[in-house]
Amino acid sequence: MILLAYFHTPRDCWHDPEIRFVSAPKGFELARGIFIMGEARGGDSFAEDDMSASTPVLRISQLDAYELDTALEQLVWTQLSRCFQYFKPGFLTPCEAELKALLQLLLWRFTVYSHGATVGQSLLNIRYCNDVSRAHGFQPLIRRQKLWFGLWTIGEKWLKERAYRLFLNRPAESPLLKVRRILDIFSGVAKVASLLNFLHFLRRGRFPTLTERLLGMRVVFAGSPGAHDVGYQYVNRELLWHGFAEFLIFLLPLVGAWRLRARALLAPPQRELGPPGTECALCGEWPTMAHTAGCRHVFCYYCIKSHMMAEVSFSCPCCGQEAQDLEPVKIQMEMTRFQ
Repeated sequence: MILLAYFHTPRDCWHDPEIRFVSAPKGFELARGIFIMGEARGGDSFAEDDMSASTPVLRISQLDAYELDTALEQLVWTQLSRCFQYFKPGFLTPCEAELKALLQLLLWRFTVYSHGATVGQSLLNIRYCNDVSRAHGFQPLIRRQKLWFGLWTIGEKWLKERAYRLFLNRPAESPLLKVRRILDIFSGVAKVASLLNFLHFLRRGRFPTLTERLLGMRVVFAGSPGAHDVGYQYVNRELLWHGFAEFLIFLLPLVGAWRLRARALLAPPQRELGPPGTECALCGEWPTMAHTAGCRHVFCYYCIKSHMMAEVSFSCPCCGQEAQDLEPVKIQMEMTRFQ
């Protein structure tokens, strides 16, 4: 195949650096040697590794991996917090920062340190590689890179959560306040550098975080990149439920719940009530500050007022008549003397 490419390649393409190997016997021997090495390694494995390393990873895949890792940390912390939910409130507060750092250390130990990829990267078929040394293509991370990566990522989060308590209630002449000012300056510079690094990442597609750029940890494909089948079944179900919930939230205030209840009560024989004016049509108790709403039934002032405020077109649950202006009702009580 390479020999055919050598004879059938136009002369205009000989000076192209991409295909210069076909323009001279020396280049041909080099290509032949590479082809033989690929066959010795097992056929297409060399070509697949070279393709996976040379194919750039999408920016959205790198950011999605970061979001998945953050969600995993929050999930693990939530499960750990539930183990202590029956203890006294604030039981984990004094050591919350240290526990989070311990969980992050465990995740780092069994992901980046062991396999060279986080959980989110493993789900997306990507991994870290050593971008500093390219003597024989992309190499795995060295031990020093993994240790510095764990120290920077975990130590930075721990210091952010502990800094407030470390420098709280310190005297004005305390040397810790000077350390705090230095840390504030360093934090501001780091935020500006992270912003510039992210803008450069959006342009070039490499090193989404400043830590990865400083350590030379590049994200590449773990295997041969292929066509990913994107399933929208979960997304469609979520969109459907959200749309249905929003529709119900919009529809329920327009539907008179008490009117429907009144119709349901009017369909069968009406329940036996006491004489009009002796009990509230809503709570069934003796009416407190009795009021009427345009029908012959009596309500407690709190009952009828709260329902009219909650529902614009409130109807009487007994007769179905729409409520109007409230008017107080005088109730006469007859006292019977027992002899």
